[in-house]
Amino acid sequence: MEQLRDKTFIITGGGTGIGRATALKLADAGAKIVVNYSRSEKEAAEVVREIIHRGSKAFAYKANVAIEKEVNEMVSQTVTSFGTVDGLVNNASITAQIPMNDLESVTDQVWDSLFDVNVKGMFHCIKAVVPYMKKQKSGVIVNLGSVAGMTGIGSSIPYAATKAAIHTMTRSLAIALAPEIRVNSISPGAVDTRWWSGNEEKMYQLAGSLPLQKISTPNDIAEAILFQLMQESVTGQVFTIDNGQTL
Repeated sequence: MEQLRDKTFIITGGGTGIGRATALKLADAGAKIVVNYSRSEKEAAEVVREIIHRGSKAFAYKANVAIEKEVNEMVSQTVTSFGTVDGLVNNASITAQIPMNDLESVTDQVWDSLFDVNVKGMFHCIKAVVPYMKKQKSGVIVNLGSVAGMTGIGSSIPYAATKAAIHTMTRSLAIALAPEIRVNSISPGAVDTRWWSGNEEKMYQLAGSLPLQKISTPNDIAEAILFQLMQESVTGQVFTIDNGQTL
């Protein structure tokens, strides 16, 4: 992982779950990290402390990715502090717990809120870092999708639709930004994060039904993200990490 040393990465939603695990793995590789958060201030601060304890540089930055101005200011501060931005991990995401057959609950507000963060917010971040990556003629972006975007089955119809949009956007941008910038996506299945809080029994039942009879940890997904960050021959790819869930 020597090629990650002293590189600068922004991780959206970096205070918890997959974002946290990715930040700590990048810290172990000697990277400089901006831990973005919107609501998880305490958790983001804890991640920064741990990164610094491991000998790397980091700071936390509050920005709602759905607000383009806040994203632009975050990227500007990154460049001011660390000189450049080499990579972006688009991990920030929200969900909505609505049964698939409950169409009445899928209001315009639900559609707008999920697309504002999960799709438009991701695009805001990409658009903000591209000029710096283009200038230095190198950069890498990893977007967090979901198997819900492949199967249509997730926490809600709008959530699955946002994840499908991410997969398509990844492929489109990989073409648009080549050859200087690589763009890939990770499509996790069920992951043991705080989203399962209060539903642990359901999580264990799901794990037992999968071919590999387990669900992923945040570290599992973080390792796949680091592979995409490092592997210079990979672009426009959606890697499925799901213990056979989509089978």
